[in-house]
Amino acid sequence: MQKKTKRTSQNNKSKLDFALCITVFLLLALGIVMVLSASAPSALSETGKSYTYFERQLGFAIAGIILMFIISRINYKIYLRFYKLIYVFSVLILLLVLVPKIGSSGGGATRWITLLGIRFQPSEITKIGLVVFYAGYFTEHRDKIGTFKYGFLIPILFLLPPLACLMILQSHLSATILVGTVCITVMLVAGTKIKYIAIPGAIGGAGAVALVSYFIKNGGGGYQMDRIRSWLDPFADKIGDGWQVVQSFYAIGSGGLFGVGLGESKQKYLYIPEPHNDFIFAILAEELGLVGCMVVIILFGIFIWRGILIAMKADDLFGTLLATGIVAIIGLQAMLNIAVVTGSIPNTGISLPFFSYGGTALIITLASVGVLLNISRNAKKI
Repeated sequence: MQKKTKRTSQNNKSKLDFALCITVFLLLALGIVMVLSASAPSALSETGKSYTYFERQLGFAIAGIILMFIISRINYKIYLRFYKLIYVFSVLILLLVLVPKIGSSGGGATRWITLLGIRFQPSEITKIGLVVFYAGYFTEHRDKIGTFKYGFLIPILFLLPPLACLMILQSHLSATILVGTVCITVMLVAGTKIKYIAIPGAIGGAGAVALVSYFIKNGGGGYQMDRIRSWLDPFADKIGDGWQVVQSFYAIGSGGLFGVGLGESKQKYLYIPEPHNDFIFAILAEELGLVGCMVVIILFGIFIWRGILIAMKADDLFGTLLATGIVAIIGLQAMLNIAVVTGSIPNTGISLPFFSYGGTALIITLASVGVLLNISRNAKKI
């Protein structure tokens, strides 16, 4: 009887989510091809070799895929034991950015760490670390989530600010916004009462709108306000703050329905700054047109759909919250990046998952997918 029960339990479990795997590989393959195309002029100008960034990104992708499959075999429930240590580590690694000779700068911001000759961006590690922490926190306090203290006060006013402040000190507003949004998403799925978030959110939103309106009328506000002004009318300063967005518009407009052809972009020839990074979607739109853009958006939609299914069918609350957080990070980041490139929101300096050049981001993203795949292994049949 026991053998039959065990066999039935195993039959109710899902296998590795191949639909998610195929979607990730398609996104990754498209991303590498676009890095090859978009980065060639910049790489030639900066290093004397057209394939420099492509070769590095390909190496990062291979390392990330290997890590993804290794992590997919590690039971995700083990992370629950260490979620508090993961939070402490997430704070400490952000603090290292502020240490002289360890923290390093680039593009006007100090967001990187250089250790033993390896340069990486700790905020990418912190994003997934915070998801693990919040999933563990709400799992441990599941019976108290409905209370104001454990459902809102501690997670929002005590645990989030240290990380948010450190990211703001690094001029990494996009990561701060993303992390805050993902944490609120996890809280709502965990069972935090909507009124605890809606009321402070409405007050904070109204205050932010009033503050932005004041700065727009009276000037000032720092580089963040400059970005908002250039977003409202990028052509007013098209050779200054509005340059990147204006060149992105030219790229998207040139692409039309089917694009000018893979590798045939004009805007990547040093018109869009670092076209292989945050604005790689504009090069994709120029070369592959609206059809190519829709394919990418549909693939991200499938990724989100499969991720939500995994979260719904997860074996426990921790798995549900962990899957929710991972899907929210990747999905929201993709939506924000595309919104920035198309001028729908101000430029926040956020990358496009699987596409934008960067080793830390790509490897951590693929590692996160590995965790998601392991949750799918232990979930009920999807």
